Amino acid sequence: MNLSLSYRRPLFPTMLSLLCGVAFLWLPLIATAQPGGLKVGEKAPEIVQAGVDGKDLKLSGLKGKMVLIDFWASWCRPCRYENPNVVKAYEAFKDSKFKSGTGFTVFSVSLDQQKDRWLQAITQDKLVWKEHVSDLKGWGNAAGQMYGVTGIPMSYLLDGNGVIIAKNLRGPALEETLKSHLK
Repeated sequence: MNLSLSYRRPLFPTMLSLLCGVAFLWLPLIATAQPGGLKVGEKAPEIVQAGVDGKDLKLSGLKGKMVLIDFWASWCRPCRYENPNVVKAYEAFKDSKFKSGTGFTVFSVSLDQQKDRWLQAITQDKLVWKEHVSDLKGWGNAAGQMYGVTGIPMSYLLDGNGVIIAKNLRGPALEETLKSHLK
């Protein structure tokens, strides 16, 4: 007669400990992000990251223009679905005169980790503006941390003085907001 009982570890505690371990590894990245990101009315912090050619691009180099800081990634389906709206707004307003700036451009910050996929998405989605940057650190992107990015797509619209005037404009809301700031 065999009295030994086989023991099976319950699935729930195993999964819970696994999730806690993953959360522990991500905690340093999450802890440096600003909860809820930056607020409308705040001055946008400087971003300096490598462009597609490896040379540093500065957000401050666009002073005097309306700028959409667009946090995205090639692997992000909602980002890729939003890109045609951003392209349409860029084409419509790139040479416009605004109450606090002349011209409109996009400062794209990619949360990609693979440069080839990032560059391929820029080409596929016809993102024709010149200001594309990434440190190729994914969710650990320094600008993403500074701006409190916890999900993408995420965007900030800046006036010509670098002040945040709107956040997370999607679809026609970007064009409507830009129209409301025309001179």
